[in-house]
Amino acid sequence: MSQQAVEKIEQRFIELGLKTDKAIWDNGEKLINLAKEVEQNDVYLARRIIQRARNLKPNSDQINNELARLTKKINEKAKQTQTSSSTEQSNKPSIAQAAIAKLNNKQGLHLLTKPWFLLLVIPFILFAFYQLILAAPRYESRAQLIIQQPDGMTTMDPSMALLSGLGVGGNSTTDTEIAKTYIHSKDMLNYLQTHNNLKEHYQNGGDIFSRLSSNASSEDLLQYYVDHTEVEIDEDSGVLKILAQGFTPEFANTLTQTIVNRAEWYINSIGHQLADAQLKFIRLEHAKVEQRLRDAQKRTLAFQQKNNLLDPEAEGMALQQITYGLEGQIAIKSAQLKGLRSTMTEKAPQVVVLASELNALKTQLELERDRLSTQQGSSSNIKNNGTSVSEVLAQFSDLKIELELALKGYTSSEVSLDKARIEAYRQLKYLVVVESATTPQENKYPTTLYNILLFAVLQLMFFGIGKIVLATVKELR
Repeated sequence: MSQQAVEKIEQRFIELGLKTDKAIWDNGEKLINLAKEVEQNDVYLARRIIQRARNLKPNSDQINNELARLTKKINEKAKQTQTSSSTEQSNKPSIAQAAIAKLNNKQGLHLLTKPWFLLLVIPFILFAFYQLILAAPRYESRAQLIIQQPDGMTTMDPSMALLSGLGVGGNSTTDTEIAKTYIHSKDMLNYLQTHNNLKEHYQNGGDIFSRLSSNASSEDLLQYYVDHTEVEIDEDSGVLKILAQGFTPEFANTLTQTIVNRAEWYINSIGHQLADAQLKFIRLEHAKVEQRLRDAQKRTLAFQQKNNLLDPEAEGMALQQITYGLEGQIAIKSAQLKGLRSTMTEKAPQVVVLASELNALKTQLELERDRLSTQQGSSSNIKNNGTSVSEVLAQFSDLKIELELALKGYTSSEVSLDKARIEAYRQLKYLVVVESATTPQENKYPTTLYNILLFAVLQLMFFGIGKIVLATVKELR
C-alpha cells in the first residue's frame, strides 16, 4: 500500500472519529460493531477502527480475532489486485514502464522535499565542497622569544649586590604579558601596515569567505589581525611563541620577522626609558643635596671670615683657660699677701709689690671676663661688633650642625645614586630570539577533515534537538 493511500485512510479515520460519539469511540467492544458497519464499504477503515480498539484493550481475544480476520481479508484482496495488475502489465508493457518511471520521478522529488535532506545533506555537501575545493590555504610561520635581564651579581661586590637587591629575581611573566599585549596592539598594527602593507594582503589573498572585506574599518583590520596572529606564553619557561598566518609562505615569514624585530625594539626601549627616568630623578635629588652642602659650607666660611676666626670653639676654650689661669694666680697671690701682712706692715716693699701684682691680675681678669661677655676690649681678635663669645659659639654651633647634617645627607645621596645606577642596569631587559621566524612548506589552515567532521556532528546535534522539540510540541497539543 502506498504512502498516499495510508494517508487517505488516516484522514477518513480522523473524520469518522469526529463524527462518532465519544462513548462509542473510547469503548473497544462498541468499536467492533462500528467496524462491521463500515466493513461493507471500506475494509481498510474497518481494520483501522479495530486497531484503535486493540490499543484500548490489547488483551481482548475478540478484538484480536477480528483484527486478524480483517487483515487476512485485506491480504487476499491485495493478491487479487496484484494478479489483475500483472495481467494488465503483460498486455501493456510500455504503459507500465512509463508509470514506473513516473513513480520514480515522484519519489525523487519527494525525497528532495524531506526535512533531513534539506537540513543535513545539502548543507553538508556545500560545506564539504567549499572546504575541499574553494577554501584558500593559509600558511603559519612560527618564532619563539624569551625576555632576559643582565645578571649583576657577577659584576659587583656582595655588599653592593645586597644593597641593590639584585639577588631577587624579576617578574618575567609580567614582561611577557606586556610583550603579548603590544604585539596585539594598534601601534603594532600601524607599524606592520606601514612596513608590510598588511591590509592589502588580507584583502587580496584568500577566498571570498576568508579574506578581509574591501570596506573594512581600522577596527575590523585590527580584529582580523588578532584572529590570525596567535601569541602563546609558556608559564614554566617564560618562552613567548608567535604564530602569524598569511596566504603565502613568504608573507607569513616576513610578517613574523617584522613582529619579532618590533617587539625587540619595544622591550629594549621601555627598559631604557624606565632606567633613564629613575636615574634622572635620583640625580636631581642628589644635585639638591649637593647644593645644600655647598650652601652650608659657604655660610660657615663667611661666618669665620666675619669673626676673623678659624675655629670659634677653640678661641672660646682658649679665653676660658686664660680666665681660669688668672683666677688661680689671684688665689695664690692673695694667700701670699695675707701671709706677708701678718708679719709685715702695709708699707713694706714686699707687701706693696705683691699687692700691686694682685691688683694687676684682678684687672686683667676683669678684662678677660669682659671679652667673654661683651667683647668690648680692643685687643680681641674677634670682629663681632659687640657680640659676646657665647653668642658667637652658639651661632657657630648651629652652622656646624647644619654642615654635618648636609654632609650626612650628601653621603646618603651618594649611596642612593650608586644604588640607582645599579638598579637602572638591572631594569634593562633584552629580547632573545630562541627560534627565528620559520618559512612554512605546507599550509596549516584550513583543517579540512576536522572542519567537515565537526560540521557534520553539529548538524546532527542541532537536527536531533529540533526533532525532539517538534515531537514535544506535537505531544503537548
